[in-house]
Amino acid sequence: MRRRVFPYNPYLKKLARKHRNNSTYSEIRLWMELKGDQLLGFDFHRQKAIDNYILDFFCHELMLGIEVDGITHQSPEVQEKDKIKEGRMADFGITVLRFTDEQVLENMDFVLATIRDWVRKHPPDPALPDPSPD
Repeated sequence: MRRRVFPYNPYLKKLARKHRNNSTYSEIRLWMELKGDQLLGFDFHRQKAIDNYILDFFCHELMLGIEVDGITHQSPEVQEKDKIKEGRMADFGITVLRFTDEQVLENMDFVLATIRDWVRKHPPDPALPDPSPD
């Protein structure tokens, strides 16, 4: 069996590539901890386009998205858009964990512990087949 393929706006694939090439410092710092199956052996991807949105990080096996929010996410308008995005991800069965730039840069241990705790409480279904590569 193959893993589920999520629909996405084709324009976002180019935008996601641009984001990967112009990541924020906090995104780079978190990516250094997630890449290469470092987090409990799970495979994360950067800037994953799903539907009409881009998740900063995504693990298909866990159905987990991780967002790193900069200062722009403090505005009410952006917070409302974030809620809509999270709701749409939930429609696909994806949980989104959010961290601020400051949390990533100043307290990486907390960020990683939070993610690990979530993973331990929400392990992938062992009855599901291993996901195939993208």
